[in-house]
Amino acid sequence: MSGDDILTARLANFIELGQAETEAISNLTRERTRQVGARLDIIREGDVAQYVYVVLSGWAYRYKTLEDGRRQIIGFLLPGDMFDISNRLVREMDHAVGTITPVRLAELSLERIEQAFRQHPKLAEAFDRHTASAMAVQREWTVHLARNAVERIGHLLCELFIRLRAVNLTHGNRCDLPITQADIAEAMGLTAVHVNRTLQEMRSVGLIILKDRVLEIPDLGRLQQAVLFTSSYLHLDLGRDARRAPGTYGSSPPDRATPFRSRID
Repeated sequence: MSGDDILTARLANFIELGQAETEAISNLTRERTRQVGARLDIIREGDVAQYVYVVLSGWAYRYKTLEDGRRQIIGFLLPGDMFDISNRLVREMDHAVGTITPVRLAELSLERIEQAFRQHPKLAEAFDRHTASAMAVQREWTVHLARNAVERIGHLLCELFIRLRAVNLTHGNRCDLPITQADIAEAMGLTAVHVNRTLQEMRSVGLIILKDRVLEIPDLGRLQQAVLFTSSYLHLDLGRDARRAPGTYGSSPPDRATPFRSRID
């Protein structure tokens, strides 16, 4: 899938788009693009945001830096994701966005977005649904405070895999996973040592396979059940049943789901 089509694929998870909306999205994403190298800031906290950004390719992340220099990752941005749509209302950034891999971005001017919304009301609804999904992901991350390490990390891996699958960026039961253990630690509120031990434990029982920055999930349904994951908060309602792989569940887990009990938590 070309980068120009990735936003269409993302929005099509939320609402049925016609030819007119598809062409409008393509025009928006092709108007102004730029490349950003790996491990660089796209926009910093306190900057005045001039655009809504679309990740056309590559991985990025939102983060906050504490006064003592510690960093907290507050979200991963995958191809097809937009940020920050709230720039239409609040111009000064209250967090920073950096890259994990080299990233290709589309920069959408606020004026052009508003014009597209007037011409294509469905686009406004699609953008709103995208925003609602992003907010739901943020709420779900808050729930991680109540989860143990295996549940936090397993939940994150399920989420990333399903989000990538929704824009056709998985290959069977595999997907790219360019984030490091340090990234996972900063996102999940764990130490790097704890993340390493937890991943080793998950590997040892066959829940995941990690090699050369590729994640393989031998049995997605088993992993979902082990970490009590349900995908309903992602709000990928349109065509969900068609995208669901055999052996997985979506809005609710099977009866009597048994969570995986870690030996190290």
